[in-house]
Amino acid sequence: MEALQIKKRAAGLAVSAIAAFLVSTAAWAAEPGAALVPVGEAVGISVRTRGVMVSELSEFETEAGRVSPARDAGLMPGDVITAIDGVEFDSAAGMSELVDRAGETVTVTYTRGEETRQAALSPYRDGGGAYLGVWVRDSLTGIGTVTYYDPDSGEYGALGHSIADSVSGAAVPLGEGQILEAEVTGVTKSRAGSPGQLGGRFDFSHVLGTIDENCGVGIFGKTEGALCGYEAVPTAASSEVKPGKAQIISDASGTRRTYDVEITRVYRGNDDGRDLMLKVTDPDLLALTGGIVQGMSGSPILQNGKLIGAVTHVLINNPEKGYGVFLENMLSSR
Repeated sequence: MEALQIKKRAAGLAVSAIAAFLVSTAAWAAEPGAALVPVGEAVGISVRTRGVMVSELSEFETEAGRVSPARDAGLMPGDVITAIDGVEFDSAAGMSELVDRAGETVTVTYTRGEETRQAALSPYRDGGGAYLGVWVRDSLTGIGTVTYYDPDSGEYGALGHSIADSVSGAAVPLGEGQILEAEVTGVTKSRAGSPGQLGGRFDFSHVLGTIDENCGVGIFGKTEGALCGYEAVPTAASSEVKPGKAQIISDASGTRRTYDVEITRVYRGNDDGRDLMLKVTDPDLLALTGGIVQGMSGSPILQNGKLIGAVTHVLINNPEKGYGVFLENMLSSR
């Protein structure tokens, strides 16, 4: 399930299929059993990328046949372009301006994973413009759900999965980001084969906190107490999570409330954000959403009065069911 709603082609995210990364084995940011606030509120998410991310490669028709400068030079979707001829830029428009001014051959600096690479290529030129043959993204906006707030450190965690590119599936390289006050205004219900989504609006002038990290188990940052208006509860280690009755917290109705779910399976040793399977059993939530919808990623999961994890994915062909990530894995990534 994707937490962010696509606003435009240059600012889209993956729908339903979420990129996953290995979870760190670092110590918990909060000790097991420490009290955290389960939030369950939708927030606006605004992110600018570090460099521009290649979403797709494109081709051009020439007299010699179809060409793609970027593809021929070895670039791939998910690569992040950071400089043209050694000059860095901070937007897709800035990159285009540099390519337009460049000579017949340009040197593209880009990263793939942790590796920095360079490639020389000849842009396709037509009508006074020069083109590398890439669709890129430099910013994203949407709505997601906050999982927890730590009243001791001021840190929060949300989504339970990375913000990822809709085409390549790669985690978006974070330049800077903010969470914003948001309001849920409606729901498109999920049905088999078509996950629904929360509709909402958010206020760019009302910033709730920063986004400092985007990784496979969520987004993380700090807030100045804007999410602390609820009671803290103990947290559970992954070993405490069992199949059986549980609850999730969501403001899908426009008001934050608790809904009944059942944990049907628990997986040990996964590294893809699918640590448990849950089924929505609450008749009110089923009537409202049809199960799990986009925008509910990050909804806190509680069992036996403890915060145990967050909703992450929906089963597209059976949206009453979905996956969750252990809170322990979210915290250990910090």
